[in-house]
Amino acid sequence: MMKRIVFFSLLTVASVFTYAQDPMKDVQKTSQKEVKVDTTQGWKTGGMFSVNIGQGGSKNWAAGAEKFSFSTAAYLSVFANYVQGRFSWNNSLDLGYAMVNTTSQGVRKTDDKIDFFSKAGHALSEKISLSGVVNFRSQFTPGYDYNYRGAGVRRQTSGFLAPAYLTIAPGIDWHPTSYFSVFISPVSSRTVIVARDTKAYHYPGGVIPPEDGGGFETPLAVNYGVNPARKVRPEFGGFASINFNKEILKNVQFKSRIDLYSNYLSTERYTVTAPDQITITKVDAKPKNIDVFWTNGLVMKVNKYLNVTYNLDIIYDDDVRQFGPNGNAAGTQIRTLLGVGFAATF
Repeated sequence: MMKRIVFFSLLTVASVFTYAQDPMKDVQKTSQKEVKVDTTQGWKTGGMFSVNIGQGGSKNWAAGAEKFSFSTAAYLSVFANYVQGRFSWNNSLDLGYAMVNTTSQGVRKTDDKIDFFSKAGHALSEKISLSGVVNFRSQFTPGYDYNYRGAGVRRQTSGFLAPAYLTIAPGIDWHPTSYFSVFISPVSSRTVIVARDTKAYHYPGGVIPPEDGGGFETPLAVNYGVNPARKVRPEFGGFASINFNKEILKNVQFKSRIDLYSNYLSTERYTVTAPDQITITKVDAKPKNIDVFWTNGLVMKVNKYLNVTYNLDIIYDDDVRQFGPNGNAAGTQIRTLLGVGFAATF
């Protein structure tokens, strides 16, 4: 599955440049003719806010169903863009939070997202800019494994700044249209942060009692490839971001972003050997193991205030090792959410 995602993402990049017919020619033309840039000056801001609600219930239902369920989701997407001569600065902030409450399971969250993307650039031509990107991703509240060790108990698996990802990348931005752009940086930095609840043990001191199988718990930070004592893991590598945001049909807005990151540095793997003790093993750099963050949002406007929204997020990170039979392997993460509710643009 992951190989298909990476292949599709790379194929998308390749197709873009094929369609461009060598966009770097625009850079060469810069020295031959005057650069035409957007003459719009100053700030342009806007955004959308939506709230979706769902409810279900049953009584004496022979086929089996929840007696009561209630779900709610809220999303805020805002932008602030600035243009002054050849200089441009585009900022977007996407926030999302969703919960479901059922009779059998209680309250659980189904979405939690903080995603800030900022890109500043100096136009070399109509389609090419020297740019820099800053991207920050995290979440608001803790997430849990509700069946920890198959025992039906709850253990924290994430939280605010646990993890968080900060990417800083200088590079080239190709923007053939107002709704599509490709940014490429051969040298960028990314910092993986687990600054809070780095251990998040369920058992006192992380020592699993013999009646529950014995052994030692893995600190939360280790699940994201971060040393709990350091709380951060620096990376250095190549970064690419493809952005698309357009009304593809009447009253249907589609927004998509694919971020690809290749880490050039060696990394570490951790093995718990005793309470609060880990053995560190060096792992050679694997730049071909590309990390993928792909976020998609589709908004279908029914009328002035009623919208149908669909969100799809796909993530693969080779250092996030919480999956597989033993809970220590990387895996493709997929999250979807469909909702109907109130929406307002501004």
